[in-house]
Amino acid sequence: MPHAPRSDRGIPRRRFLGTTLGGAVAAGLAGAVLPAGAAHADTAVAVSADGITLTANTDGSVSVRDGGGVERVRITQFMAKDSVIGIQRTTGGTPSLITLDDGRPAIQVQYTLPAAAQGITVRGRFDVTAHRAHLRWDVGGPATLVPAGFMFGRTVLAPSAPESFVALTAWNRDAGGGVPYETNDGVVYQETWADTRAYFRLAATTPAWTNATWIHAPGTAATGGAAVDADLVLGSVRPAAAGAMGVRRPLGVEVWTDRPFSLWDGGGLPMALHAEVANGGTTTRDVRLSWWARDFDGRVLASGTADGTVAPGAALTRTFTVTSPARGIVFTEVTATAGADEAFARTNLTVLPPHTYRAGADSMFGIANYPWLLEPDTPSVLSLMQRLGIQRVRIAYDGGPGLPPATLDAAGIHHNIELAGIPLDGTAAEVAAWADTNTQKAIGSGADWFEVANEVNKPWMSGQTAAAYVRDGLRPVHDRLTAAGAPTKVLNAGLAGMDYVWTEKFRDAGGWDLIDGFAFHPGRGNFTPDYAPPPREWTQGANGTYWNFLGGLRKAREVIAEYGTKELWLTEAYACTKPNSWWHDTYRHAAENVLLSLALAMAEGVNCVNWYQLHDSVLGKPQMADPANPEYHYGLMNRDTSAKPSMLAYATAAQVLDEATFTRWLDLPDPELKGLLFSTPDGPVSILWSRKDGYVLNADHPGDSGWFAAPEPWVDGWRTKTELSVASAGGTVRELDCLGRERQLTARAGRVQLQLDGAPRVYYGLTGAPDARGHRRA
Repeated sequence: MPHAPRSDRGIPRRRFLGTTLGGAVAAGLAGAVLPAGAAHADTAVAVSADGITLTANTDGSVSVRDGGGVERVRITQFMAKDSVIGIQRTTGGTPSLITLDDGRPAIQVQYTLPAAAQGITVRGRFDVTAHRAHLRWDVGGPATLVPAGFMFGRTVLAPSAPESFVALTAWNRDAGGGVPYETNDGVVYQETWADTRAYFRLAATTPAWTNATWIHAPGTAATGGAAVDADLVLGSVRPAAAGAMGVRRPLGVEVWTDRPFSLWDGGGLPMALHAEVANGGTTTRDVRLSWWARDFDGRVLASGTADGTVAPGAALTRTFTVTSPARGIVFTEVTATAGADEAFARTNLTVLPPHTYRAGADSMFGIANYPWLLEPDTPSVLSLMQRLGIQRVRIAYDGGPGLPPATLDAAGIHHNIELAGIPLDGTAAEVAAWADTNTQKAIGSGADWFEVANEVNKPWMSGQTAAAYVRDGLRPVHDRLTAAGAPTKVLNAGLAGMDYVWTEKFRDAGGWDLIDGFAFHPGRGNFTPDYAPPPREWTQGANGTYWNFLGGLRKAREVIAEYGTKELWLTEAYACTKPNSWWHDTYRHAAENVLLSLALAMAEGVNCVNWYQLHDSVLGKPQMADPANPEYHYGLMNRDTSAKPSMLAYATAAQVLDEATFTRWLDLPDPELKGLLFSTPDGPVSILWSRKDGYVLNADHPGDSGWFAAPEPWVDGWRTKTELSVASAGGTVRELDCLGRERQLTARAGRVQLQLDGAPRVYYGLTGAPDARGHRRA
């Protein structure tokens, strides 16, 4: 869909796993724990490789020892699931030594199951290569087996930290060009000791189903049943290296920094970028690491190479350093090559100096979704929000996702609540139960505003659900808030797009008198934010002009003027960066459009904009890549929580417009040149841009397949540059780009020459009427 339809919530990576399975609470978070060296009965069945030994025990379990002979992990039972007889767990097993097709030895365990298993069989096979064990379970049985519910048991001996979950990704270059993107590359459960680590690597898992005893390991169909494959990697490496070793990939690369969100405070600082290359093959490799770092203008700030030799099942770490700019973003890439094999990874380094915001509760700047981003810790997330100028959170309540209200209150961040699930056309008892529960939740959370549900206006522009929504959701909430004397104000369910047909039906059903503010989500396709086609010309469909920003805002203001004054809220606004998609923003356009969208929102009298969302993710897939899904790409930050240019643009808008009031649109001599004038405590601020290249983005995309080769974010695609002379207040004018990077311009004879294109720029030092006697020079 071209819009953001809901409040997605997920599970952060590297958070401790305490969940339920089949209604039973998972006790403990680190896996069942035994003291190091706990006694067990060994047999002579064992296999070894460099850094790892597996030994089968008489109870059917398998002990995993590191190169020093220390037992680290024990593989215990297997759990099969059947739709008829339910869950069946192995009760023991008989080990033996077998020979694989390639001549290597392996341990086989023929498991025993209770009589209730009714013909289900489980056979385990475990083999080793350097620092790695491959674990396979073949499950036979009836067609009623449910492989999606399979699990295996593990015991972790004397860990120094709880088990954690990490989603792995791989970087890809599209054969047709465009920007690289990440795809999923499996997952790992990390076990940690003071001197080493272990990783269970699987192709897929549901971390909410993993508990202290069992790891969720969905099976795949196989002859006569299903099979589960997993890998266990031992060694002091990082998760991505373990993933590459687990699947025996020749090379794997991971990059990271030691700073939360890879964020630095100012210029002239050494920014250290760490890279680890793993050898998942079977022979020692001579590896070359090549790297570069470039800024938003494409300038290469640093580059180089480093060579090393990496043994099988091992990894090599190198650190590269680039000096931070005063403000801005640094794009980085590290590529590992060994012969014909290559792997690469990217991340962004960001410089955003601290800033003191003054508007407080009167600020327009909020965030729609962030709950699954709770790492590296709560103080870091709160600090980031404060750094960006986020003054309000859309959803917060005790027991809900994200940070609790008291934590936000202590940080000076205001909060609302949005709750969905209204039983439209339900029974009176269902409606009352929903309203009772959720009204009390809203009051208990201390929410300033209760947004009653989300995007109920489907199908768009049909008017369906409006009357039922008022009857079964909004009115019951309104009546209960009134009866309780609660100060909580009410927003309608934020509409997907400015659906004026639904809004009219909503008014006719009595809904307009029940709300304090009108909320909608101004979805936007491949149009600039200031594209404002008349509503009568809006086309429908996923790629229709209905999904425009400024036109929607102006229609909302028209509706408010006609139906009665209400506050205007954008409870979701966004700049989606789905890679190589003509309908969505490029990374560079997104940053420009974040700044302009927020400026236009203030110009149109919007009371609050909740930006959707803080970082790329989707519901139920913590830190997993989802490149084909637009919902995944709405973040101000990337999946790895490094910044997109959009994050800096949001901060720039929040800083420039803090305590600002809109004055007027500028009347420039050329109708294709645009400008907004604001009054701020720091003097007049002008935001100027050009539309000589039109309002349609990615207009040169080939066909309607949805795909096009997007330019890299440091490529300026605006073809037409226009010189403009405007009035200045003094001798110097400060120009800020969308990232907040500053350039000093010198005025002469009371005027300054500007160069405008499709990117909005901010100007301090112009007069309160910079368009007076303006003229254009070619």
